[in-house]
Amino acid sequence: MTNSEKTRLINVLEGKPVDRVPVICPGGMMNMAVREVMTATGRTWPRAHIDPKDMAMLSLGVKHLGGIENVGVPFCMTVEAEALGAGVFIGTESTEPRVAEYPLKRVEEWENLPSITEDHYRVSIVLEAIRILKEKCPETPVIGNITGPISLATSLIEPMDFYRALRRKPDTALRFLDFVTDNLIFFAKAMLKAGADIINIADPSGTGEILGPWAFSKVAVPYINKITDAVEASSGYAMVHICGRLGSVLAELGKLKSPVISIDALTGLRKVKESLPDKVIMGNVSTFLLEKGTPEKVAIAAVTSIKQGAGILAPACGISPRTPLENIRAMVRAAKGERD
Repeated sequence: MTNSEKTRLINVLEGKPVDRVPVICPGGMMNMAVREVMTATGRTWPRAHIDPKDMAMLSLGVKHLGGIENVGVPFCMTVEAEALGAGVFIGTESTEPRVAEYPLKRVEEWENLPSITEDHYRVSIVLEAIRILKEKCPETPVIGNITGPISLATSLIEPMDFYRALRRKPDTALRFLDFVTDNLIFFAKAMLKAGADIINIADPSGTGEILGPWAFSKVAVPYINKITDAVEASSGYAMVHICGRLGSVLAELGKLKSPVISIDALTGLRKVKESLPDKVIMGNVSTFLLEKGTPEKVAIAAVTSIKQGAGILAPACGISPRTPLENIRAMVRAAKGERD
């Protein structure tokens, strides 16, 4: 059995047989635009965050130079926040963009926020980059990355103020989350229309460790599922990345509608797969190992993830721009069953 990169990944998402485990890095929080790729392509941060051709070509560079079997944009988690009024520092060659100024002082002010539109300059850059990638590599899965609803909410107001509002002013906080989620759905649909095949939702601020099991189940899961439903209704596929230790919310993860759950290295992959046998588990090669380890150790970790049940091989979380390209290639070779 031989699959194209796109067919292989979509078959995994649909529960169909494949010739081997795909190896990907979605983009967004989990991107592989390392310094070696920037040097080789001449497409560097921060320009690649604000130029659609540079964004697309850098993503293609990751695929061609690292062997990753997808392309994905953007390279950060600030596009939606900026479109909703946050002040953003665009970063440097070695640091990602970050929110520098929250547009909200109090959660009640959310009604004053603008909505995301396709002509907001950074939104339009991402959409055009997706169009370029779709045209250049139609047999490679194009992944559009959006910020999870809790993480976006805490990019618009000081996080502790939001978490307090969930407890003290739940009705207001949930109306704010409705607004945030509706805007994420708009962005996700625009990505699909531009040519994305898959939407990856990363919510590092919406973990069980931060929210606790009850709030994770009652707040994070329903809003993520609302996005997943909208993506699937638009003929796309959804994946969800949840950071942190998952032991306290393993039962709740089964309530996520996404067929794929991406986990980081803090949680044993075998345990998650045993608890969620019907889910495709993505991960979970340590990002510390990818940066600091040898290719041989990376290959061993990758093979271990596959043996423990990874249906999609991927880094455990966002990797450092200092990560050696050879370590990325070692992970890819392991997925293909190749020896050094």
